[in-house]
Amino acid sequence: MNKVQLNICLTSYPTESELPEAEQELMEAARRATRKSYAPYSNFHVGAAVLLEDGTVFTAGNQENAAFPSGSCAEQSVIYWVGANYPDKLIKSIAVVARPGLGGPGRDGPGLGGPGQQEEYKPVSPCGACRQSLLEYEHRQRQPIRLLMMQPDGGVIVSESISNLLPVKFDADDLRG
Repeated sequence: MNKVQLNICLTSYPTESELPEAEQELMEAARRATRKSYAPYSNFHVGAAVLLEDGTVFTAGNQENAAFPSGSCAEQSVIYWVGANYPDKLIKSIAVVARPGLGGPGRDGPGLGGPGQQEEYKPVSPCGACRQSLLEYEHRQRQPIRLLMMQPDGGVIVSESISNLLPVKFDADDLRG
């Protein structure tokens, strides 16, 4: 028996301001997208923002459903929408951010925070299903998608490719004989 060790390389930016300007804006768009989430059950609002090759940004928030797990993660919502509406545009990067809700059950919408109350964002990485969905689009476009994730200290961790997060991946090539 031999053990195999897998290593991945991620880049850590101590502050968001060290990212290229377009990616700083992408992180902010992901934060804003948390306000569009519908998370009455988990009260955990996730926002995702996708940057296309032409500079266009699209966002989505997670959408929960009483028939759990029938909802949709933010990452899947935005990537599927972009794939359906802009199938010929390359996806350069995606940013993912989370925020706990500030109130009771239901949507905490645009008025969140109240006077003097700050929004608190949390680090989050895509779940396994989202990683697989993102990998599908990376494989489809035959170019890596850069993934930006907030760190606990406010910095950003970047993966240059979704495949880094699935080192033993399954994609369309595995279906070919």
